[in-house]
Amino acid sequence: MNWVSELIDLYEKNTDQVGIVAYKGEFPYVLLPPFHTTVTAQVEVTIDAKGTFLHAEAVDLNDKFTIIPVTEKSGSRTAGKEPHPLCDNLRYLAGDYATYCKDDGVCNELYMEQLEQWAESDISHEKVKAIYTYLKKKCLIKDLVEQKVIVLDDNGQINEKESIQGIAQTKAFVRFIVRSASEELYQENPDECWKDRSLQECYIRYVRAQEGEKGLCYLTGNMEPISYLHSKKIRNEGDGAKLISANDSQNFTYRGRFTSREEAFAVGNETSQKLHNALKWIIRKQGISFDTLTLVAWESDLLQMPAWNVDTDTIETEYEMQDEWEDDWDDSEPVFDGNEITANKFYQALRGYGKKVDHTSFMILLGFDAATSGRLAMVENQTLDTTRYLKNIEKWHESCGWIHEKWKDKKRIQFYGMVGVKDVADILFGIEDKGRLTIVDANGKKLYAEVAKRLLTCIWNGTKIPYDYVSRAVQKASSPLCYKDQKNWERVLTLACSLVKKYRNEENKQEDWNVALDRNETDRNYLYGRLLAVADRIEYRTYDEKDRARVTNAKRYMTTFSQRPFDTWKVIEENIQPYFNKLGIAERRYYENLLDEINNLFEVDNCEDNRRLNGLYLLGFHSQSYDFKVKKEHADEKNEEE
Repeated sequence: MNWVSELIDLYEKNTDQVGIVAYKGEFPYVLLPPFHTTVTAQVEVTIDAKGTFLHAEAVDLNDKFTIIPVTEKSGSRTAGKEPHPLCDNLRYLAGDYATYCKDDGVCNELYMEQLEQWAESDISHEKVKAIYTYLKKKCLIKDLVEQKVIVLDDNGQINEKESIQGIAQTKAFVRFIVRSASEELYQENPDECWKDRSLQECYIRYVRAQEGEKGLCYLTGNMEPISYLHSKKIRNEGDGAKLISANDSQNFTYRGRFTSREEAFAVGNETSQKLHNALKWIIRKQGISFDTLTLVAWESDLLQMPAWNVDTDTIETEYEMQDEWEDDWDDSEPVFDGNEITANKFYQALRGYGKKVDHTSFMILLGFDAATSGRLAMVENQTLDTTRYLKNIEKWHESCGWIHEKWKDKKRIQFYGMVGVKDVADILFGIEDKGRLTIVDANGKKLYAEVAKRLLTCIWNGTKIPYDYVSRAVQKASSPLCYKDQKNWERVLTLACSLVKKYRNEENKQEDWNVALDRNETDRNYLYGRLLAVADRIEYRTYDEKDRARVTNAKRYMTTFSQRPFDTWKVIEENIQPYFNKLGIAERRYYENLLDEINNLFEVDNCEDNRRLNGLYLLGFHSQSYDFKVKKEHADEKNEEE
């Protein structure tokens, strides 16, 4: 299937969701009926079924999201005067607008003419007739002024300095509530026009009844009325960029290849409506944005699948929260064995997801970006068997698996696996801001999209990790003095370990590094990393409470150490001698023996090799440091038991 067929199929499979407003956090979204769009309304006018004014007020800030019918031209309106069929700005609806604001009245004339045609047609609706009856009285502004919704200036004109919810009064958008004559009618259809499915269906029939000549839709091959004006608001409600557009007959949108736009492309009106509405819905439901880049992935039957861009802990948590899969979940703690650290819940989650799919299931990924405010480009279009997708997700988190920390529920937690894509961008390219690593520069935020695009192929298709990311992570992890907060540097260090682990495994399949310390490893880089960790630990063990913020000599020399390890180690070893004397006899002997043990693993030539260390030294450093931490925790637990 191509992307058009996939989106239309998505729409047809979810017709039961049409018109139902749902929320993603505090943001509403809806699968729109054909020939409808969404707006944010500022004014709400209530009338009865006979068109008598009852009440008006500013729309509740938490209930501005409004579904309205649109025409082919009004749905693409920018600077033109094409009116919407039912709800619109004051300039269109108010027959007395020119009395209170300088205006030629053309917009109102166009609107009333169009509304009259619908109200008096055979395919009309009682709400449409009521609104038409009311607006014919040309008293909308007057009623809004009396209700103190609109504020006038000293000259009796609409005060242009006043606004309604941040929108100029003259541009306020109005929606209608038409009170039913009986409670039974209200139970069947709500009074709010934007919630009334019968009104929406009525307008759909009205548009179809007026459809004219049919043509060949280039996307589906069906004969249907053709449209050359297509939807915007694709990535978000404020998005003016269009995916399909060729309205430039003067320059070079299609000239040079075709003599007319009809030769270039022709898309059926209803086909366009369905594919755009399905795309808007799925993006708002489960899309993600990295600056101007928007990516959305979904399973063909809309089963919930693990997101490709999140960290390992999030995948575990989201699976655990699915009530219908509770029986598959094991509440036991992740297993940490002596050689390889495994995260049981992660693998259990992926197995649970895999049980829900069949051999016909597949994942669809679409990506959109815009170089200008008017044109949207599809930059990603992938389809992948769902089983393969789950395998690739597992491979990514497993091959990058390391111990990471993050804030969760207002406390710092550890998890084994890989951090999310946005975290990778923040760690590699961000700076410290308010205690966190983040990209703060407006231009720099483009890096979010760049990182997402480059890691997408690694995660979705299993391609190799970009070496420049590995190199950058190692470089930043080798510069702990660049960070005010030790925890931020530790995030850089653990990401570097993840990337180095994956890179070395891709270069040499026999290398499979783990957080658990390998006491038999003789690689020069790994051993030098261990030595640095021991030196860091010796000095840190002598600090009292007031010294906790001090940087050890090991970290102070880390950048130089990574470039000239043999020469720098002599300096570090000399510097830690005074700290040995501060340790107890047993502890001093333990660290002396450990240094001897590590030095004995060196081959003579390797020890004296002063070449730059590769990223493997960070794995040795972190594994040795983590081993110290685990031993301390076990010792503390033993002391508590005694």
